[in-house]
Amino acid sequence: MIRRFLNDRRGNYAGIARTAGQLVRSRDGSMMPVVVLLIIPLIAAVGLSVDYTSAVNTKDGMRNALDAGILAITTMPTNTSKGDREAMLQQSYKANGGLGTATLNNVTIDAFGSASFTASASYPMPTDFMSIANIKTVQIGVNSAVRKTPALVETTFKVSKVSGHWGKTMTLYGTKFGATTAKPMMTIEYAYNGFGDPKGYGTTIVKKITNAGGADIITTVQKQECKTATVKNFNNLPAGAITQTSGSTKYLTTCTNTMYPANSDGAIIDVSQINELYLEMNVPSGNPKILKSNDPLTSNRLYIGPSATDMPEVATGNKVDIFTSVPCGQTGYQAWEDGGNPVPAPVANADFFYSVQGKCDYNQRPSETVLTQ
Repeated sequence: MIRRFLNDRRGNYAGIARTAGQLVRSRDGSMMPVVVLLIIPLIAAVGLSVDYTSAVNTKDGMRNALDAGILAITTMPTNTSKGDREAMLQQSYKANGGLGTATLNNVTIDAFGSASFTASASYPMPTDFMSIANIKTVQIGVNSAVRKTPALVETTFKVSKVSGHWGKTMTLYGTKFGATTAKPMMTIEYAYNGFGDPKGYGTTIVKKITNAGGADIITTVQKQECKTATVKNFNNLPAGAITQTSGSTKYLTTCTNTMYPANSDGAIIDVSQINELYLEMNVPSGNPKILKSNDPLTSNRLYIGPSATDMPEVATGNKVDIFTSVPCGQTGYQAWEDGGNPVPAPVANADFFYSVQGKCDYNQRPSETVLTQ
C-alpha cells in the first residue's frame, strides 16, 4: 500500500487521495501508514527549504559575477561599441561563475564625460524537491549598475618660479594601459646661475616628451630665465621683481618667460591612455636625492593646493594620486622642497613652484567607478 502511495504521488492527485484514504482505514495494526502520512509534509517542507537555499546561493553568485562583468566593461576604450561591451560583459560574467544569460541594458555617456551602465542576468534554476509539485524551475534574476565620473585626460604644467643653489630635474612619468614600464612624458630642468645671492635663481626649461612608436620626440615648451644683480636700493622695481638682502648687499632678480609657441599655456600632456602617473624630483646634491610623489617616504616634500599661497604639505607616509590632485577645469598649484630644508616646513621654504590645470572626460581608468546597484 505504501509503495502504491509513493507511486501515485507522481502527478496523480486523485490516486494519492484514494491511497491516503485506504491508509487511514487500515486495520492491520501497523503504524507505518500513519508515520508515512506525517513524514510526507515534513519532507516537503525540508525540500522547499533546500530549494530556497539553493536559489539564494545561486542569486548571490550571479550578482557577484554580474558586478565583476559590469566593472570590466567600464575599463574598455572610450570608443567601444555597445555590442563589444556586451560581449565582454558576458565573457567576464561566465568567467566569474555566473549562470544563465547576462545582458547589457544601457550605456550612457554625457557631454561632460559622466557615464552610467546597467546590466541584468537571468537563469532558470532547476529545482530538486519542488519538482514533486510540478515546479521544475525557478527564475532567478539580478541587476547591476555603475556610475563613472569624469577622469583626468589632459593636464597642463607651467613653471611659476624655481630657485636654489642646486640643479634639479622634475620628471612626469606615465604607464600606459596594458604596459608595465613607466615612460617620461615631461621634464622640468633647473640650473643655478651661480650669482651668489642667498636664495639662488637660474634658468628653467620645460620639455614635453612624446612617442608615436619610434624615438622620443622632445619639444621645449617653456623657458624661464632669471638674472640677478646687486643694486643700491629697491626703488622703481619692475613688475615681478624678486628682492633679497644679505648684510648691506641688496640683490634684485628679474625673470623672463618664453613660451613655445608664444601663445602656449604650458606643457599640455595627454594622459587619456595613461593608467598610472607619478612625479619624480631628481636632486643630485640633495638628501634624499630622489623624491617621488608615489613614494610614502619622500612624498611629504610635495605641496598641493588651490592657490599659490595655500598649498598644504603632503602628510608623511602617503602616496599622491596625480590624477586626483590635478583639478578639472581650474588651476591648481604644486611645489617641491628639494631637500635643503627638513620637513614638515611652510610652503615658503619650497624651491620648485608650478601650476597645473586638468581637463577631464570619460576615461577607461577603473578608479572613478562606483557600483550603484
